[in-house]
Amino acid sequence: MNTTAGRYCILIPCLNEEKAIGRVVSEALALGLPVIVVDDGSDDRTPDIVGAMPVTLLRHPTRRGKGEALRTGFREVLRHDYDGVVTMDGDGQHLAADVPAIIAAGERYPGSIVIGARLLEREQQPPGRRRANAVADWGISLACGWPIADTQSGQRLYPRSVLDLVDLPAEHFVFEAAMLITACRERGVRVVSVPIASRYQGEFRLSHFSPVRDVTRITTYTIGRVFHYGNFLACYRQAKARPTIVTPDIGAAKESH
Repeated sequence: MNTTAGRYCILIPCLNEEKAIGRVVSEALALGLPVIVVDDGSDDRTPDIVGAMPVTLLRHPTRRGKGEALRTGFREVLRHDYDGVVTMDGDGQHLAADVPAIIAAGERYPGSIVIGARLLEREQQPPGRRRANAVADWGISLACGWPIADTQSGQRLYPRSVLDLVDLPAEHFVFEAAMLITACRERGVRVVSVPIASRYQGEFRLSHFSPVRDVTRITTYTIGRVFHYGNFLACYRQAKARPTIVTPDIGAAKESH
């Protein structure tokens, strides 16, 4: 793919993804961007499959959680001084075909975090997961002071300017929420979302996300951040007033309530 300005790479954290990881990485490589894969202590064939491909493979000897896998990858991105990184999960639910639109949105809104938001074909999303995501979107948007579509999506563009938040004290799936909240509240970073399809059909391994454990962790962290930053009502009104979803076909922002 061609970009108009920046130097980007793709980061794929993974754990036991032998069924999907070969296709995921191959499609990412087809874009012509550097690919970094962080294996979080897999005990299946994942590292062997990735190790035979022309990527940067970083391995954790034991499982440390998604947050630490992203940290490891972000440090590698910083070491190479890329302008931005697009993260993708390794289970096949994110497609490399969506990356160009996400990068284009990042270049249209420089310095923004861009989320590949699962707003299309939502009937594929299990009802329980959809409800949980809606609650998370409301709470994290409130903490950010900015409305965010699909706060739980792992397909995101992080600009170079926020990657020095790599050492935020948050672990596991909380780390991604912490990045959003801190970037918005302490850096004034904007978050925009590019609609992508919800993909829950086909053979995916069971999610590493625990609805009870991880939702509790994220909720606890988010509530703590809301009270830490204060101005609860003002933050809520601000969030409701500024919704932004980027429609890639026309390259413009539209309001969505």
